[in-house]
Amino acid sequence: MKKPNIGISAENRQAIADQLSKILADEFVLYSKTLNFHWNIEGPDFHSVHVYLETLYEEQQEVVDTVAEKIRMLGHYVPATLAKYSELTHLTEKTKGKNDSQSIFAELLEDHESIIVFIREEIKPIVEKWQADGISDYITGLMEQHEKTAWMLRSHLQ
Repeated sequence: MKKPNIGISAENRQAIADQLSKILADEFVLYSKTLNFHWNIEGPDFHSVHVYLETLYEEQQEVVDTVAEKIRMLGHYVPATLAKYSELTHLTEKTKGKNDSQSIFAELLEDHESIIVFIREEIKPIVEKWQADGISDYITGLMEQHEKTAWMLRSHLQ
């Protein structure tokens, strides 16, 4: 593949792709976990939660795709195996075993907040250290998307 000439050095593109790969792993694990919960939800609020979880996993699927595309735009290949995601993620795919909405939403909230914290820590180096304002803008938007979902989950848990 011809290397991109986008005003970001090869070294910086590699560093950014490495961080985006960690974000991708987190996003994929969250996607998988949300899909698992969608399939296995139980309880008196089954239908409404099942529908909401479908919305969440569809949004997650879009996020996974766009993060992967950002890595490719930088001229790097995307890590795309479950083994690699397990190695790179900050999350765990293991669930606490309860399939009611309160338990599911509490677990998803923890994961969304974990991703928010990680992304927030990456914004400054992406701009200041690696000179990639556009990528920084993208992950800031991604963080804000997770903040909105976290708020919704948190509100359900009140």
